[in-house]
Amino acid sequence: MRPRSMARRYTARRYMARGLRPLAGLGILAALLWWHSTSAFTAALRAVDAPSIALALGIGLATTVLSAARWRAVARRLGLHLPLRRAVADYYRSQFLNAVLPAGVLGDVHRAVSHGHRERDVAGGVRAVVLERAAGQAVLLTAGAAVLLARPSLLPALGPAVVPGLAALGVLAGVLVVARRRSFDVRPVLDAWPLVTALSAGALAGHVTLFLVAARLAGATAPLADLVPLVLLALLVMALPINIGGWGPREAVLSLAFGAAGLGAERGLTVAVVYGVLAFVASLPGALALLLQDRQAPPERPDQVREDVPALAGRGQ
Repeated sequence: MRPRSMARRYTARRYMARGLRPLAGLGILAALLWWHSTSAFTAALRAVDAPSIALALGIGLATTVLSAARWRAVARRLGLHLPLRRAVADYYRSQFLNAVLPAGVLGDVHRAVSHGHRERDVAGGVRAVVLERAAGQAVLLTAGAAVLLARPSLLPALGPAVVPGLAALGVLAGVLVVARRRSFDVRPVLDAWPLVTALSAGALAGHVTLFLVAARLAGATAPLADLVPLVLLALLVMALPINIGGWGPREAVLSLAFGAAGLGAERGLTVAVVYGVLAFVASLPGALALLLQDRQAPPERPDQVREDVPALAGRGQ
């Protein structure tokens, strides 16, 4: 077989696989609807009110600023210019795109490439986003491990969600392998690890808080010490690139975990849906940032985009 023909087939299979990932998320949601009907979804929509929307916007602002500051810290160590105000606007925009587009990573791809074009270094822009998000996932994994070590009695309740959790770990490992193959230098993150870790921990605390708000709105009355491990697991599986704007694995895992913990599978699904609604509300300022984005950026170079973007293709939010 000719090399050119083999390359075409490889490219076709790769794009087909990327197109099938959102279908997997859609299949998960369809199965949940079939199993639980629409009661969990309608209950979730009724639970969201004006105070919770205001709270979601406030928490979203805090987590976005912290995440943008983390991105800026990594980018600066790579020699890239990134003012905090611009970083916050770009991060908001990427969150909104992740929420409305399939796979949940296209906003990060757009953020990386746009920053790279402004700096005349697309590879550097992609590298900064990959390292920044990997640092956030590493802190999430560490927090999850610490909670389980402190509360080993919760392991049986988390048993049904072990496979999705391991899959999320595989995604993170894949990102690190890709980074290694592309000669990504992780020293910028290591050099700034105290700042990056502190910012990541703050952002993670914001996401956990929003999840706990969703749990209370959905009627979950379990102690916070029992809810936090389930929430961390849900955040971990959201890294799986088989979702539709974040929807899919999160709902399935929380339904399983809540059911195994004796908190009610349908309650877990309702919590996940409430969180999904609040997370979307928190990303809405990104729609404004998208409308007001600077259109004076240098024209895109398709050859560089094709070469450097795949490093983000398998990574979730």
